[in-house]
Amino acid sequence: MGSSGGVGSAKPERDGSVLGGARIEELRAAGVAVWIDALSRDALEGGQFKAWITDGGITGATSNPTIFAEALASPSNPYDTELKSLKSSGIVDAKEIFLTLAISDVGAAADLLAETHKRSGGSDGFISIECTPDLADDTDGTVTQGLEIWSRLRRPNILVKIPATDAGVVAVRQLIAAGVNINITLLFSQSRYGEVVEAYLSGLEERLALGEDLSVVTSVASFFLSRVDTEVDRQLDEMSELQGQAAISNARLAYQRYKSYFSGTRWDALASAGARPQRLLWASTGTKNPSFSDVRYIEELVGPDIINTMPPKAYEAFADHGETRLSIGEDIPGAENVVVKLAEEGVDLGKVALQLEHEGVAAFCSSYHQLLRTIATKLQVP
Repeated sequence: MGSSGGVGSAKPERDGSVLGGARIEELRAAGVAVWIDALSRDALEGGQFKAWITDGGITGATSNPTIFAEALASPSNPYDTELKSLKSSGIVDAKEIFLTLAISDVGAAADLLAETHKRSGGSDGFISIECTPDLADDTDGTVTQGLEIWSRLRRPNILVKIPATDAGVVAVRQLIAAGVNINITLLFSQSRYGEVVEAYLSGLEERLALGEDLSVVTSVASFFLSRVDTEVDRQLDEMSELQGQAAISNARLAYQRYKSYFSGTRWDALASAGARPQRLLWASTGTKNPSFSDVRYIEELVGPDIINTMPPKAYEAFADHGETRLSIGEDIPGAENVVVKLAEEGVDLGKVALQLEHEGVAAFCSSYHQLLRTIATKLQVP
């Protein structure tokens, strides 16, 4: 699959100095929205986040509890002053403090992205904020919190992030109908993707039946990549030709479904009423296997209407040596064959997807509970 792998193909890590440039512009010209998978108070206050937008070609961003937990626990924690202020005002519930701090950061990022959102006609310039992961299996709780976050932020370029669990999919339909922008995350399988699209379309149809504006609501469906290869490759023989092939094949097949889902009579009726397609977003795009190219999850999945959200190292690597080609539609029969061969070698992609979904939720829950403990500990300090 082109430059997607190979021993010795990884590039040395950069020092973080690379910003934008011709390679990022070429990627954007091919139809890829370049988002950064990083949000912190330090990046906001130090000007890094603004520089990504003004000089780096970044047009959106994502955040998650893990990033926030790491920042809160760091020695140079930039949240202590605000945390003390909240405490002195009588706010001592750790969950409420977390939401307040996170909403403050996301609101600041959304304001910096507001001009991008305006210039794009409302199709780009978004920042995601996650519902707390303890609600992953609670539809009603997710809907209630999603509406609360949306109301507190009051900005059109916010995406409320919800995991693609059984409960999450039901919540997506309800929130879309209510006019809340959604990033549905932790997607790993074609079957779950179908459920996610159905939730989005059904939510739009409910909204249309209520006579509400469809043009003001949008969604993205976030497929995770490197985690798929890590788990599948673990189950394969080390010499298998299928090593490193599962995630890219899975994503290319998802894009074919995307084109099918957002065409035809049903979609045309919604589009004519102002609906926007639910774009695919590639997440977990940092290469974990050092024998693979450090830009493989960017180079191999380029095409129109795609979002690639990159951790800073992957972004810097592509800005330094990435190559752009319209790769998303390459060798679709080959991608289908990879799925068949994986099954023949005993890899059940359905089970892998379910395992990764559970592990993803568990990891975010662990980070979330750790940051609540950190906040509680800090509240005890005079």
